[in-house]
Amino acid sequence: MGISEDNNKIRLKNMAKELKNLTKRSENYSQWFNDLVMKADLAEQSAVRGCMTIKPYGYAIWEKMQHQLDTMFKETGVQNAYFPLLIPKNFFAREAEHVKGFAKECAVVTHYRLRTTEDGSDIEVDPAAKLEEELIIRPTSETIIWNTYKNWIHSYRDLPLMCNQWCNVMRWEMRTRPFLRTSEFLWQEGHTAHATKEEAEEEAKKMLHVYAEFCEKWLAIPVVQGVKSETERFAGALNTYTIEAMMQDGKALQSGTSHFLGQNFAKSFGVTFLNKDNKPEYVWATSWGVSTRLIGALIMTHSDDNGLVLPPHIAPIQVVIIPINRGKEQLDAITAKMQPVIDQLRQMGISVKYDDADNKRPGFKFADYELRGVPVRLVMGGRDLENNTVELMRRDTLEKEEVSFDGIADRVKRLLEEIQENIYRKAVAFRDAHIYECDNYDEFKERIKDGGFFLCHWDGTPETEAKIKGGHPGHDPLRALHVRADPGRRYGERQARHTARHHRQGLLTRGRTCL
Repeated sequence: MGISEDNNKIRLKNMAKELKNLTKRSENYSQWFNDLVMKADLAEQSAVRGCMTIKPYGYAIWEKMQHQLDTMFKETGVQNAYFPLLIPKNFFAREAEHVKGFAKECAVVTHYRLRTTEDGSDIEVDPAAKLEEELIIRPTSETIIWNTYKNWIHSYRDLPLMCNQWCNVMRWEMRTRPFLRTSEFLWQEGHTAHATKEEAEEEAKKMLHVYAEFCEKWLAIPVVQGVKSETERFAGALNTYTIEAMMQDGKALQSGTSHFLGQNFAKSFGVTFLNKDNKPEYVWATSWGVSTRLIGALIMTHSDDNGLVLPPHIAPIQVVIIPINRGKEQLDAITAKMQPVIDQLRQMGISVKYDDADNKRPGFKFADYELRGVPVRLVMGGRDLENNTVELMRRDTLEKEEVSFDGIADRVKRLLEEIQENIYRKAVAFRDAHIYECDNYDEFKERIKDGGFFLCHWDGTPETEAKIKGGHPGHDPLRALHVRADPGRRYGERQARHTARHHRQGLLTRGRTCL
């Protein structure tokens, strides 16, 4: 190889320097997560309490998520739109359960103007500029959208109406963590209107399957699909469908929800249509959303003590190429050798970065790209140039090998798919190993402390749910949901056996509070 012993020492020294303050998962999982978010340049705390600044690398991950989800939504017939950020307070009062669910989280605009203080030393809110009616910064958009839909829907010919918007929302939080829970976050929210109950319920389930497919095929995150309990439904929904992912600490992370809203919002905002018999009916509704919380899920599902581990399908940089040269002449020769490969990879739709910057040593670059989770690294030095070889390293296993330069582009393409599959298989194996059948309540109380998903008998009543949750206070509360057998999976087979012994099944997990 063209990497000298000295360069190897530099690599190890710089890697140690870069990662020395990255807490190990086994020592403090929460701190490890916070460290990684900051050190991998994903996000940082902002000057506004409870809000984060998403840095370019973190936002690039969100853009790739956004692009793929947007494509999947549009394949189902959904169109994008945009609705106001500010919502009149009286809109929330029209749907009792909805306002009850969000009242404590709302940020309220009361004035529309500032003025200079009398002594000219500061600015203050102008008391004369008080709004006649306060405006709520959207925590979610059901109210403003359904108030708009009443102007768009008149006949069965206007249905179904299926809109999605990409936007930010504000939900005031006292305890925040980047990507998992912040006062302001980015998300998409879909809102659909249908002529029948059956169509609306089918749509809500369909979008949950879209989320599950995206998580598994793109993020390599296996999820459990289920129905939330009555006490944990979205405010104003008749049913909330959810996907739950298991993090490496054995806790659940709600990763997406889809809600069957019935006719509640249609009745609150007077949204009716004339059916085929020319008779008025209220519209049936759904809403569904995922947020930048998925970046948190991505980190906590796959990453390790060396930094991020990104599935190739979602990585902003899929391949990084680092030349190691002595002098400009050798660099020019390596660049000339690598450029056709770079062009070929990009023609294959693979994102490539050729890092020939001379202001950072190779060892620092190695550490930096490993920390950022770039799936594949190619290194070419002077000896490689002479021997027609290249060093190939895969981030998921940290394995590296010297391979022939011939056919390297095709080899990299195959390797990226192999890495994607390997990351997913590893996550599935971890999840399946931490799903337990539990028929004894005393056993459950003891084992839930260590995390995991538990398939338990549950009669489905709020009273039983409250009793179980009340017996397990803690920072991460228990969540309960109804789950259905999925025969194609190992955990699904266990669910099926469990269901055969009881008319209803519940999945109980200690999990992070949902959005």
